[in-house]
Amino acid sequence: MQLVLTEDQELLAKTARDFVAEKSPVARMRALRDSNDATGFSKALWKEMAELGWVGIPFAEIHGGAEMGMAELAVVMEALGRTLAPEPFLSTVLLAGQTLALGGSEALQAEWTPKIVEGDAIVALASDEARSRWNLCHVETRADAEGDGYRLTGEKIQVLDGHVADLLLVSARTSGAVDDAAGVTIFAVRPDAAGVTIVRQNRIDSRNAALVRLDGVEVAAADVIGAVGEGAPILEAAAARATVGLCAEMVGSMQEAFDRTLDYMRQRKQFEVPIGSFQALKHRAAREFIAIELSRTAVMAAARAIDAADDEAAALVSLAKAQCSEAAILVANESVQMHGGIGVRRARHRLLPEARPCRRAEPRGRCLPPAALGGVPGLLMQQPRARE
Repeated sequence: MQLVLTEDQELLAKTARDFVAEKSPVARMRALRDSNDATGFSKALWKEMAELGWVGIPFAEIHGGAEMGMAELAVVMEALGRTLAPEPFLSTVLLAGQTLALGGSEALQAEWTPKIVEGDAIVALASDEARSRWNLCHVETRADAEGDGYRLTGEKIQVLDGHVADLLLVSARTSGAVDDAAGVTIFAVRPDAAGVTIVRQNRIDSRNAALVRLDGVEVAAADVIGAVGEGAPILEAAAARATVGLCAEMVGSMQEAFDRTLDYMRQRKQFEVPIGSFQALKHRAAREFIAIELSRTAVMAAARAIDAADDEAAALVSLAKAQCSEAAILVANESVQMHGGIGVRRARHRLLPEARPCRRAEPRGRCLPPAALGGVPGLLMQQPRARE
């Protein structure tokens, strides 16, 4: 397995870093957050990213995508993580986009994937519920058969970018008990359909989200994603890809915090010498460096394993999440400490409030056996990130 970037991937990574540094500084995210912007991101910038080909990286060429892989998307996500760019990669490209790509009918994909790739549509996955605790198979929302279609009733929480979504992919139970893997079905729901209520949420991490209430919403049989009652494996596979994307974003945040800390250590003087010359701080910085590089390697291993449909993909995704979770806490804490711990949380180190919520999303038990997932773990990483 190749863990270093290819020449093309290096070029993509540099292009993404330069673009994000110029077009999406941290100050932009702050301004969107502090003004309580109705959208929460820039649709114009999202369109630019689509024109660069980033949005279409994992989608099929037949629908206008680049048909590349998670390895290429990971280098873009790392660049976005450096400045916490709020554009809807995690929601539209990974969670909902991959759910559509993995299980959507030809008609649904032909209708929606080109719009996603061109940056003209936002698609959101509505799978979390108040008592689900990140268990994809805990679904209380009901889908009752009625005529040639279904009627959906229930509530979804933490729907990333749901307040501006042009299409919602909603998990609902068509049969079985609340926690059964069998009986979960995914439906494509139009936000303007009768009975749909969407409420914007203000989250502590500044990521855009919404509550989605469904009160007898009518959907057609053609709006089913995958087979009826067999949506859980699709959700699990999409969540695994989103996990890798989130981990790559965490690596970018870690790297940015570390780079800023090194700059500070070179400038800050104590006893008339830079504090970076002190052996104790050198050792601590070295430990951070090793943790970041291990995290980057783990993310790339997981991404390439998914791209290759490797039997070890499940273990490698879990490894990446565990490594990034621990490393993010280490880098955040050490960076704040090396700045003296005074007045730096909002000015510099947005990573600390990001790392702790992300760490809660540790690899958990699967609601499906590994064989049913084709080697992809059951992780849903719709977790909070930084609030600067």
